[in-house]
Amino acid sequence: MTSSDYLNDIKEIKNLMNKSSRFISLSGLSGIMAGVYALIGAWFARQELGKLYATKRYLYEGGSYAGSNDITIKLLAIAAIVIILAIVTGIILTQRKARRNGEKIFDKSAIKLLINFLIPLATGGVFALIILQKGYVGLIAPVTLIFYGLACVNASKFTLGHVKFLGFANITLGLIATQYIGYGLYFWAIGFGLFHIIYGGLMYILVERTAK
Repeated sequence: MTSSDYLNDIKEIKNLMNKSSRFISLSGLSGIMAGVYALIGAWFARQELGKLYATKRYLYEGGSYAGSNDITIKLLAIAAIVIILAIVTGIILTQRKARRNGEKIFDKSAIKLLINFLIPLATGGVFALIILQKGYVGLIAPVTLIFYGLACVNASKFTLGHVKFLGFANITLGLIATQYIGYGLYFWAIGFGLFHIIYGGLMYILVERTAK
């Protein structure tokens, strides 16, 4: 047996260990599409805020801003649509990739990935709703970016390791956003839109295309 045979065997063993302990069927295209959905959602949200300001319904009246409840409901609806589209697209594209690689989409590694991703994400979501209830609207964008970043870092142990870099980028962006209250929508567009497109594109080019 030659040295090249040994190297091939070691490479094969490493691949088998990765498949058994990590969920490696995440699709880079799903990241790109999630970013596109986020940018479109940010555009619609900006239009709604523009309408509110144009009609001068933001004037302070009786302890709250006129029209603030309506705009909050609309913004939450836009966010919900973006999240649903991103999840559905991610499932479809990841399932397609898993089938192509001969892998199961819901194995033990996928379940571990999901649990470790959802714990920080759900915690951040509840915390964001509490902040919204208390009226600290300006902190919602920083909080969601930071907790989403923590979710990515926490889940990176059970999938492709470079997911943590997306997490670190969003954590850093969220911390910066705390110093620019009132520009949360732009930070959202960068974190959930631009960063996802860049990450998904790099993942598709450097990982998925080279693996074909």
